[in-house]
Amino acid sequence: MAAHSSSRLGLGGMISKIEAARRATDAGAHVCICNGKRPGVLNDLFAGRCPGTLFIPQRSPDLSSRERWIVFGKSGVNKWIIVDEGAKKALIEGKKSLLPVGVRDVQGAFERGDVVEIRDASGARLGKGLVNYDSEDIRKIMGAKSDAIEKILGQKEYDEVIHRDNLIIFP
Repeated sequence: MAAHSSSRLGLGGMISKIEAARRATDAGAHVCICNGKRPGVLNDLFAGRCPGTLFIPQRSPDLSSRERWIVFGKSGVNKWIIVDEGAKKALIEGKKSLLPVGVRDVQGAFERGDVVEIRDASGARLGKGLVNYDSEDIRKIMGAKSDAIEKILGQKEYDEVIHRDNLIIFP
C-alpha cells in the first residue's frame, strides 16, 4: 500500500520511512512514524506513547560494530540470495554458513564482499551477510556441493557463499 502513496510535502514518501524503520528495528531500536506537525507529538513520544505507527525491534540492541556494519551495509535494491528450506534450517537452527548447495536463486548483480540479503523461497528476509563470490559466480555454483566449486569456476577460495562469521540472521 505504501508504494502507491504520495505526498506533496514529503520527500522520499512512505516507502523510505518504512525502509528506515526496518533498518532501525533490525538493530534493536523502537521506531514511531507519526505526524510531526501534530501539536504535542514530541511530548507523547517522550512519555513513551507512539501517536502513529510503532515498529518493534527485531533483535536486541547489543550488536557488535561488525554486526552493525553487516546489518546496515548497503545491500541495494533487488539484490539478494534465495535459499532452500534445508539451507534456511541450517542457517537459523544450526547456525551454519551458507553453502552453494542451499542457494536456489540470485537476484540482482553484486560483487564479492558486498552485503546481500538472504531470503527464503517465499521472499521472507532471513538475514544479511558478506558474500565470498560475486552474483555471476554464485549463479554458476548454486545448487552444487562445495567440492565442485573449483571444477565449475576454475578456482576455489572458499567453501561457503557466506561464512557464518559474516552472517546476521534476523529473529
